[in-house]
Amino acid sequence: MKTQVCIVGAGPAGLLLGHLLRLQGIECVVLERRTPDYVLGRIRAGVLENITVSLMERLGLDARLKAEGLPHAGFNLADGERMIRIDIAELTGQQVVVYGQTELTRDLMDACEERDLEVVYGAEDVALVDIESDTPKVTYLRDGVRHRVECRFIAGCDGFHGPSRQAIPADRGQAYEKVYPFGWLGILAEVPPCNHELIYSNHERGFALASMRSEARSRYYVDVPLTDRVEDWDDERLWDELAVRLGPEAAANITRGPALEKSIAPLRSYVFAPMRFGSLLLCGDAAHIVPPTGAKGLNLAASDVYYAAESLTGFFGRSDNDAVAGYSDKALSRVWKAERFSWSLTKLMHRFPEDGPFERAMQKAELDYIASSRAAQTSIAENYVGLPL
Repeated sequence: MKTQVCIVGAGPAGLLLGHLLRLQGIECVVLERRTPDYVLGRIRAGVLENITVSLMERLGLDARLKAEGLPHAGFNLADGERMIRIDIAELTGQQVVVYGQTELTRDLMDACEERDLEVVYGAEDVALVDIESDTPKVTYLRDGVRHRVECRFIAGCDGFHGPSRQAIPADRGQAYEKVYPFGWLGILAEVPPCNHELIYSNHERGFALASMRSEARSRYYVDVPLTDRVEDWDDERLWDELAVRLGPEAAANITRGPALEKSIAPLRSYVFAPMRFGSLLLCGDAAHIVPPTGAKGLNLAASDVYYAAESLTGFFGRSDNDAVAGYSDKALSRVWKAERFSWSLTKLMHRFPEDGPFERAMQKAELDYIASSRAAQTSIAENYVGLPL
């Protein structure tokens, strides 16, 4: 098979990039190791920045997002005694939209046949070949048969554990990483949320987050030691812990229900640079991971896709080699700013095992400053809605 761009990974980043390229008449094919049902079964983020919403609007695939998404004009920081509301609409003139990543992926997936975007599912043992050259190739195994895709560029949208980043020689890039000493235990339940906006809570017992996927489906989290297992937390214990950590105001409005899904996600900050090597462009989790604090993961992948689509459109449409050459620097500039925000919010709202009275006093002082300073709230609001491209 020959094409202009081979995209590895059919999650939201890969599908979004594929649709944007097809919109510009660029030939591409998407390879995915898993099945469509498996891809849709992954429970992920649900807060969309303007960049993600605008790309769906550009593609004309935003009808369900507009009908079912929940616009949010603010969010809350709690410390067990009070809630500090960050009015992002008043402070920035913008808003975010709560719409599950699963639903966004479904919208992109459902449009593939109509938009002539070819997706090959069940593509196993993917290998990237000759990525330093102008004639890279991607090989994969499907139904026991080895296939090869010849292309001009490869877009690695295959996540942290995928083969794309691993194809770059170890001495040609640098990884920056921080592993956090806890994970987020999440519960998804068919119950109305306890608040119409998100609540991030720093409690003496640990962090908690009240979130939602719709007006009838809630997503809650608590941080737990990495040694904990999901089996250690039955539904009743988790609901009790959430009620304590979120504080009395939120607890009074919690509706309990059986878990549709429970899982523990470890937290990591990770960046790989550069995000381009030869004919390979990395996008999303293949190049960076952020803690879920602040909901940057999917949105950062969307900004990567924006830069990648602009670069590839410049190359194929205007024969502009510099467009692709500048991809990594543009993407990384925004990546590091998002990493900083997610890291700082994680430090502010979590109790780290190594922290003592001084660190706790600093958290209190920072929350007091945020509560009393419009400038501090504006800085948080600007980062939460997403910095400009």
